[in-house]
Amino acid sequence: MSRTLDASAYHNLLRSFLAEDIGAGDITTETIVPPTQQARGELIAKAPLVLAGIDLFVEIFRLLDSSTAAEIRFHDGDELFHGQIPVRVTATARAMLTGERVALNLLQRLSGVATLTRQFVRAVAGTGAQIVDTRKTTPGFRTLEKYAVRMGGGQNHRMDLGDAVLIKENHIRLAGGVAQALETVQSAKGRARWIEIEVTNLDELRVALAFKPDIILLDNMDPLLVRQAVDQVRLLDLAQKIRTEASGGITLGNVRGFAEAGVDWISVGALTHSAPAVDLSFEIEPE
Repeated sequence: MSRTLDASAYHNLLRSFLAEDIGAGDITTETIVPPTQQARGELIAKAPLVLAGIDLFVEIFRLLDSSTAAEIRFHDGDELFHGQIPVRVTATARAMLTGERVALNLLQRLSGVATLTRQFVRAVAGTGAQIVDTRKTTPGFRTLEKYAVRMGGGQNHRMDLGDAVLIKENHIRLAGGVAQALETVQSAKGRARWIEIEVTNLDELRVALAFKPDIILLDNMDPLLVRQAVDQVRLLDLAQKIRTEASGGITLGNVRGFAEAGVDWISVGALTHSAPAVDLSFEIEPE
């Protein structure tokens, strides 16, 4: 698992973030701070967190000042406690003041995803279940948010619609049923990493098992029903390994119950759509 990003691959995205924030120019900084003034900044954790995006944080300042230097003391995936300093940055004061909000917003967001993911991963430790993400990501931000999930110890589900087949409730309804959807989708086997279907009850599960999909998504079932479904899959799954996935209504409070029901994957949309930003501050002093 790589703990660094190729920050240069995100230059266009980072420049667009800066352009949105800077607008016609940083009037306050350009009025107060001389262009040659140098400064140093310390990033400080204000609460426990899992770091994700530290190289992007530094790269934002480099885009504003190519002479930016950084002493990175902690890397993505590391856990920080209150008061720890993951990086010290030296650059022109203008670059630091102009870039600090974008840099902090990005790092706080990605570290929030990594921190929440780590909490879910710890909650299921020892069960064999893996925590996976969903496509409930911020548009334009998916690769970064899914990277943050990996830094938290989670796994990535589909990266996009062309990655794998996932037959959901609306597909089933439009196809005319579980059997019809699975029969029709067999032609996609050659270009999909896997074929997965969502079922909501044991009757749908029995129909789906006849087609031997790669993964069966047990949607909005309670842990007791999930256990019954997993038992049926294991009983009938004689020819191949069919993975099971639980989804819907998963929280930190109940995730272990789903894991102990025996599923392989537990998908949690909240990892990316509801992770709170972590508390970080960037304190700047004259050099």
